[in-house]
Amino acid sequence: MGNVRKVDFHCDVLSKLLEDPTLSFIQDDQRKLDVTLPRLKQAESVFQTFAVYVPERTDKTMVPILQSIDLFYRKVLSAPEMTFIRTAGDVKALQRKPGAIGAMLSLEGADGLQGDLAMLRILFALGVRAAGLTWNHANWGADGVLEHRGGGLTKKGRAFVEECNRLGILLDVSHLSDRAFWDMLQATVKPVIASHSNSRSLCPHPRNLTDEQIKALLAAGGLIGVTFVPQFVSSRVPAEIADVLRHVERICEFGGERQLMFGSDFDGIDRYVNDLTHPGEVHRLLDALLAKYPEALVKSFFEENALSFLSMHLPR
Repeated sequence: MGNVRKVDFHCDVLSKLLEDPTLSFIQDDQRKLDVTLPRLKQAESVFQTFAVYVPERTDKTMVPILQSIDLFYRKVLSAPEMTFIRTAGDVKALQRKPGAIGAMLSLEGADGLQGDLAMLRILFALGVRAAGLTWNHANWGADGVLEHRGGGLTKKGRAFVEECNRLGILLDVSHLSDRAFWDMLQATVKPVIASHSNSRSLCPHPRNLTDEQIKALLAAGGLIGVTFVPQFVSSRVPAEIADVLRHVERICEFGGERQLMFGSDFDGIDRYVNDLTHPGEVHRLLDALLAKYPEALVKSFFEENALSFLSMHLPR
């Protein structure tokens, strides 16, 4: 795998641990998790974002959010190799520690905050450093991408954006309705990320970004995480690694080669791109990219773009 280390900006391990706390991230013998410590080591990972996602059937309160963060502290950070990333300084220190893997917390859907920004400040104190306001449906702050009315940000949603900007929480547009996407770009004073979204012009799924959204996000200095969710990769079944490359190519066509990263959505999916089912298989994507792009550019896709962005935009 050469000297290309891997950054992944989205996985749902914590959601699986919330549903079954007997699972082990450190050593998952039962193979019930996609992302485990042995597999991150196998992949030569340097950084993994762990999303706090509360399943639809769970109460939309702070309780499962806090339980998920507790699981992160007890089941993930308890591994000596895992380094908690909360500041720009943490990112710089990580790059000087051979074998260390950075772990960052993100919030996927702010339903449980119930519009109370004190809850957001508590999550920041606990280490949450990225947040998506919605999952696929509507909540107090905005409409998600599958909400038929396609509404934008509410007044409370705009206040959420302002407070994230003030605190230093990265804003994630991946699940927003199209109108809420544009509202957020207008409301934020800092660049946003799309942690796990692909090109809608290549694969017409509403969770993907239109060409206009990709261009606007890039122009605003943001980052796009190409994702491995098969139905976001290709309308054909099964999706192939070659299909993932088409999304990389599309973002590069818009000048995004220094603003591209990956957001696998491992553990949030039950179908996979062929030969891309867990971090230990990401080397196959790496090999396919190296056959097409210079190694320095591939290294920026996998590592440097995301870590540089975090060094610039996480709190000092």
